[in-house]
Order: sequence, then structure tokens, then C-alpha cells
Amino acid sequence: MLLGSYVPGRSWLHRLPAGAKMLALMLLSTALVLLRGPSPGLVGVAVATVLLGVAGVSVGRTWRALRGLLLAVVLISAWNLLQGNYARAAEQAGDLVAMVLLATVLTSSTRVDDLVAVIVRCLEPFRRFGASPEKVALAFSLVLRTVPILLTLARETREAARARGLERSPRAWLTPFVIRSVAHARDTGDALHARGLGD
Repeated sequence: MLLGSYVPGRSWLHRLPAGAKMLALMLLSTALVLLRGPSPGLVGVAVATVLLGVAGVSVGRTWRALRGLLLAVVLISAWNLLQGNYARAAEQAGDLVAMVLLATVLTSSTRVDDLVAVIVRCLEPFRRFGASPEKVALAFSLVLRTVPILLTLARETREAARARGLERSPRAWLTPFVIRSVAHARDTGDALHARGLGD
């Protein structure tokens, strides 16, 4: 739910250039990884929470951004707790939650087109080595568009299996999901080919 979750607004976060926000996210994430102890993660969560409020992100959207991370947080924390490393468990859980919330701030206050434009500008120096910034931007855009579609397909196939009383059978929803995903990929490839893009 992080991808393509722009929330229109007029806050100072929305007016801040996309490149500056991406750089800030990179620096803050690096700091969270390098600094030891649970305090940096807790500070990061607090800062991200304030910024989410400034960006106008609802509690429901924030919860959807964190929901997919909870299992990883629980597993990592449980492993560290079993090792008796309580401080490490708090540190890693705080860092993960803080980074996801900070990434949510970026995607909620920045249009996808602006993010793609920054990526193209950053890759421009590599053009002399044969890199194509436009193709990288196209791939980035496809990821932003495809991931939510795949999540929707997965939910729909699970609901269809549940309606037939087959929710306990992985094959009942996994097979249709794979078929629909491949069909979507083929349709996307055909559309790109028809426009002469993405060879």
C-alpha cells in the first residue's frame, strides 16, 4: 500500500522538492541503521508520525502501510527475545517501523511522476556508459502500477476460493492467481510492444 499512495495537499511537505525528500529518507534510514539502541528507532517513529499528520495521512492509510510489516516485526522480535536480547529486539522493531512510516511520508506527499523524474535526473550521468534513464524510469513506473494490481488479484482470488469453501486449499487460489498474474504481464508486454517501448 506504500506504492502510488499520494495524498493531495498543500502542506510544506507537499511543496518540498521530491529530490530533497528522497535524500532525506536515504539519510534518515542510514542513520537508523548505523545508530545503536532503541532510542533512534523510537525517535524516528515519533518524527514520522508527526510528518504523517502534516501530510494529511489518515490513521487507516498508516495502518495499511504497517500491516504487511507486522509479521516480520513479530518474527524478528521473537527471535531476539528468545536469545535474551531485549534491547536488540526493540531496536530492530523500532527501526523497521520508523523506516516504513518515513517511506509512507515520501509516497504520500510526492507524486509518482515527480519521483520518476528524480530517478531519471540521477541516472543521467550514466547515459555515457550505455544506461537508459528512461527505461529505468519505465521499469520503476511499472512496479508502482503493478504491485497494487497484484495485491488486488491476490485478494480477489482468495475471496473467490473462500466463497467456494476452499479457503484451506492453497491450490484453489494460488493457481488462478498465477494465471491472472501471467495474463496481466502478457497484456502489459503487448501494450509496451505496440508502443515500441521496453524491448
